[in-house]
Amino acid sequence: MMLTVAAAFKAVMQTVRDLGTETVPFESAAGRILREPVLADRPFPPFDRVTMDGIAVNYDSFARGQHIFGVEDVQAAGTPQLQLSNTANCIEVMTGAILPEMTDTVIQYEHLTPSEHEGFRRFTVHGAVKKGQNIHRKGSDVDSGSVLIKPGTRIGAAEAGVLATVGQTTVEVSKLPRVVVIATGDELVAVHETPEPHQVRISNVYSLLASLSEMGIPARYVHLPDDEAAMKDQLLPLLAETDIWISSGAVSAGMFDYLPAVLQQLGMQQVFHKVQQRPGKPFLFGTFKDGPVVFALPGNPVSGFMCFYRYIHAWIQSAMGAALPEPCYAQLSEKVIFDAALEYYLPVKLQSQPNGILVAIPQPYQGSGDLASLLKADAFLTLPLEESVFEKGSSYQVWKFR
Repeated sequence: MMLTVAAAFKAVMQTVRDLGTETVPFESAAGRILREPVLADRPFPPFDRVTMDGIAVNYDSFARGQHIFGVEDVQAAGTPQLQLSNTANCIEVMTGAILPEMTDTVIQYEHLTPSEHEGFRRFTVHGAVKKGQNIHRKGSDVDSGSVLIKPGTRIGAAEAGVLATVGQTTVEVSKLPRVVVIATGDELVAVHETPEPHQVRISNVYSLLASLSEMGIPARYVHLPDDEAAMKDQLLPLLAETDIWISSGAVSAGMFDYLPAVLQQLGMQQVFHKVQQRPGKPFLFGTFKDGPVVFALPGNPVSGFMCFYRYIHAWIQSAMGAALPEPCYAQLSEKVIFDAALEYYLPVKLQSQPNGILVAIPQPYQGSGDLASLLKADAFLTLPLEESVFEKGSSYQVWKFR
C-alpha cells in the first residue's frame, strides 16, 4: 500500500535517533549544531560604554547653565577607568571606552566647538543635551548568567562572535552522521570517462554529496553493479560503520532492481516502499536494528533530489538536535493543472515582490529525468493530491534547495 507524503514523512521522522555529541574548538564549530547553552560570563556590556567620540560631563553642571568645559584628560578605549576631579570640567572620551567616574553624559564632537585658553583645552557645547545620552549602560543587553545561545542552534557568524566574547574556547556540538551515498547501475561510468552510447556518467551521487556538504556533512560514496551477490558483498561491511545510507536507483520494479531484496537479506526492516508523490514515487525507506537508516531513492535525478530535501534533510537536522525551519509558502504565478492522484513537487523559481509576497514561477520541466530543469529553480512547490487545478495566486508550501 502506497503511503501519502504526510504518512511517509511521519514514519521517517519516527526513526530519528540522537547521534551523540562531541566537544570541538570554537574556531571549528561554524555550521555545527550546538548541544549546550552558552551563558553570558559577565553583563553585556560589561561596563558603561561610550558610544560616541566626544566629552563626558556631569550633567548637573550643564543643567545649571554651564556650556564651556575644560578638558582634564582623555579616556581611550581599552584603558582603565579615569575619574573626573572637578565636575565643572570634562574628560574627552572615545567610542568603546569605559565611562569615567563622576560623569553621566556624553556630548559628541559634532555638538562642540574646541578652543584653548592659556594652554588649557576646552569645549563649548552647542544645542540641547539629554542626561545619559550616548552611553550603552552596563548589563542593558543581558545580565551575567543569561542564556545567550540555546541548544539546537546552528553556529554561524554571529554565534561564533558570541562564543569568543564569553571566552568559550570549546563547545559541545552534535556529532556529524556517518553517511555513505550509494550509486547503482552498470550503465554508470566515472565522471572523467567518456561514456559509450548506452552509458551515462555518475551524477546523482554528486548532487547528494553536495547537498550533504552544504549541511556541513562529509560523506563517501560507493558504486554497486547490477549484481545481487556483489551488492550484498559491498554493503555488508558498511553496516557497522555508518549511520545513514542514501542510495540512488535500483528500487523500482525492473528486472535488475535487486536493491530492495538485498537490503532485506542484510536485515533491513522495510518501513515503506512507494509514496503518493511525483517525482519520487518508488522511494523506499527502512532501518537496521543498531545500524543505519536507509533512504533508497529512485534513480531519476529530480526524484532523488526532491526526496533529499523533503525527507532526508529533516531527518538529519532532527538527529543532530536542530529545530526544523518554519514552513515557507509562495503564491503561484500562473495556473497549473495536474490531475494524477499524487502530491506533486513542481520545480519553481522564487521571486519576492515589492509588496512582500513570495511568488513561485514554474520552470519548464520534462519529468523526473530532467536534471537541467533544476538549474533555474530554487525550490519545489507542493501541490496537494486532493486537488487537480491550482489557480494563479493560490498559496502552497515550498521546499527550498537554493
